[in-house]
Amino acid sequence: MAMLTGQQSVMGGLGVTVVDGKAYYLVNVMPDFSFGKWGVGLDLNLRIGQDGKIRHEDFKDAYGYLRLLRYVRYGQKNEPVYARVGAIDVARIGHGSILYLYRNTASYDLRKVGVEFDIDFQKGGLETMYSDVAGAGVLGLRGYVRPLQFGQSGSIPILGNLEVGATFATDFNANANRTWGDAVGSIRNAEGGGALSIVGFDLGLPLLSHENIRSTLYADYSKVLSYGSGAALGLDLRLRGLGIIALDAKYERRFVGNQYLPTYFNAFYEQERYQVIDTSRFMSKAQILKSTHSFEGYFGEILVSILGTFNIIGGYQSPVGVKNSGMLHLELDAGTALPGILISGGYDKRNVGPIFKLDNNSLLYAQVGYKPVPYMVVSMLYQWTFTEIRDETSGQVVGFKPQKRIEPRVGFIARF
Repeated sequence: MAMLTGQQSVMGGLGVTVVDGKAYYLVNVMPDFSFGKWGVGLDLNLRIGQDGKIRHEDFKDAYGYLRLLRYVRYGQKNEPVYARVGAIDVARIGHGSILYLYRNTASYDLRKVGVEFDIDFQKGGLETMYSDVAGAGVLGLRGYVRPLQFGQSGSIPILGNLEVGATFATDFNANANRTWGDAVGSIRNAEGGGALSIVGFDLGLPLLSHENIRSTLYADYSKVLSYGSGAALGLDLRLRGLGIIALDAKYERRFVGNQYLPTYFNAFYEQERYQVIDTSRFMSKAQILKSTHSFEGYFGEILVSILGTFNIIGGYQSPVGVKNSGMLHLELDAGTALPGILISGGYDKRNVGPIFKLDNNSLLYAQVGYKPVPYMVVSMLYQWTFTEIRDETSGQVVGFKPQKRIEPRVGFIARF
């Protein structure tokens, strides 16, 4: 959540973390600083076991103690200049047909350092994202122009702001394009491998452009190289001037061809990319892509903001008429709307059946607390994410398993 411009804070405290049934003592300090458009966030968590040793999983792999840096940013998404280095939680490129709500980590233990950079010159611009500066990750690039802005036609209502964009996204991971050659997911029969790439083209036409109401009609076309293609037609709406309430909404109709999946790089992608089931079988998103048949689908999303601080987001996408195949996204942040109360959370669910049953198709973050005095907070944090499974011989990642994290905390908040 973005902080108010010029506001600084330091949060911290002591508590207990329970990770997969094992308890650790927790020492936590989370400074969050904002200077004009600049922002810096740190996450100094030391989890100490009953043997007195620091939990090494928090600092392993290529990043080590660099994981203590949550982010460094300049500006906010959709501003003329936006840049961010660190954790990526809800990345989006363009209208989201290719890369939407992507996160560069499957769990707290598997955090990576990624980069986002956007720039808008009014007549055109660029959106970029790379998920892993220390390795082979997901890259997203979109360039766009507003062609009529180069002449006098730029002053024409509605048409003057017509936007034309092109997107290229790829995953450089060696297993991104791993499939199998027959109906049995046999490692021995594995085909492909290497990068998987998607290209896309889009049009956006602002129907309304007013201080209190904005609406854009858009059309997207995407092609997964060596696979299939799909298209989407959508409308988004932004309403202000409604008193204490602000509203953003979006609806999209999707036309999916064989061997195509919309929003291919999404919240679950790092888990879905490639998993070894046993010594002879594996699962991969590329294989799901290869087996997909054409269908029509839909996507809807709504954001309700009360007093600019109590925010609720809900989104759902699914094929038409197919049960247990949708994907749900929910967010809640009470901000300072409830005096003395801390409530925030996020929830993603794929293959939606029982909505609130936590399983291999779920990602959850929830925090509830209260402030007995203005500078102190007592809270409980619960996370349901995934951690990696490594082969005991080679040390390579062969899959993921759910990980539960519970953290009761007594901490402090200092704002200045």
